[in-house]
Amino acid sequence: MAQRVTYREALRQAHHEALERDPRVFLMGEDVGAYGGAYAVSKGLLEEFGPDRVRDTPLSELAFVGAGIGAALGGMRPIVEIMTVNFSLLALDQIVNTAALYRHMSGGQFSVPLVIRMTTGAGRQLAAQHSHSFEGWYAHIPGLTILAPATVADARGMLWPALRDPDPVIIFEHAMLLNMEGDLDEDTAVDIRSARTMRAGTHVTLLTYGGSLFKTLEAADTLAADGIEAQVIDLRVLRPLDVDTILASVRRTRRVVVVDEGWRTGALAGELIARIAEEAFYDLDAPPARVCTEEVPIPYAKHLEEAALPQAGKIVAAVRALLGPA
Repeated sequence: MAQRVTYREALRQAHHEALERDPRVFLMGEDVGAYGGAYAVSKGLLEEFGPDRVRDTPLSELAFVGAGIGAALGGMRPIVEIMTVNFSLLALDQIVNTAALYRHMSGGQFSVPLVIRMTTGAGRQLAAQHSHSFEGWYAHIPGLTILAPATVADARGMLWPALRDPDPVIIFEHAMLLNMEGDLDEDTAVDIRSARTMRAGTHVTLLTYGGSLFKTLEAADTLAADGIEAQVIDLRVLRPLDVDTILASVRRTRRVVVVDEGWRTGALAGELIARIAEEAFYDLDAPPARVCTEEVPIPYAKHLEEAALPQAGKIVAAVRALLGPA
């Protein structure tokens, strides 16, 4: 029987299950223990599992991500929480130059079964330094798996298979989704290699992920009122990309708009469009389009922040421009 829970509670349940199922699993990060997590995801876990399994760390991302790598190499299954994506820049060397490369540099002798979680995205008036979407940066790096759960089901179901992966996995949790509610089935198994079709359609494909998914679904509802049926694909897995699902949809609809909260220049949207152009160019009836964040640091003022980010109205406009005059 399905239960109605928030995205935040789904994440908490995922952690509880992982800690309960495998004694090698432990959680570490800033304020994850006594405080219950900056976003209350680990609330109550310290009391149940104790300080050896739920560990508060010093304010040094470089240090505690490195400790997580060492623990993973030693046979543990650490979950490292980085409070927000901008703080992950302080641990880039550990993530990009160590965790991602160990299997390659050791000739396959070592793996790093490490899960790193972090909150991402804008929309909360936290200004430029706490509103980044760097998923595309990390998706550039071989050796990493990049997940972006947008639904309650994925928030609940992605952690366990990520912990089973022998190589490092980064999970990006969009802050604007934390209070979102959804139905959670008893079967929480999730495939962390495949995209998911969220809405069927024949006129245009809308590719998106994370915090932009529900804006995209809202845009699809608006378009449907005018007889335009959009197929909405939640990428979910940003590395490795599920290219087969993407191309199958584009070949069916013959038009595509990519919605990406990253800045347009160098965004993941550009990689998606390049893949489509390389492999499905002659299936297209119009050039691919994209809706990205404006090329500015995210403003603090609410109306300016909203104007800078992809919104349903911008997605609708992009689709209508692609389809041309009725």
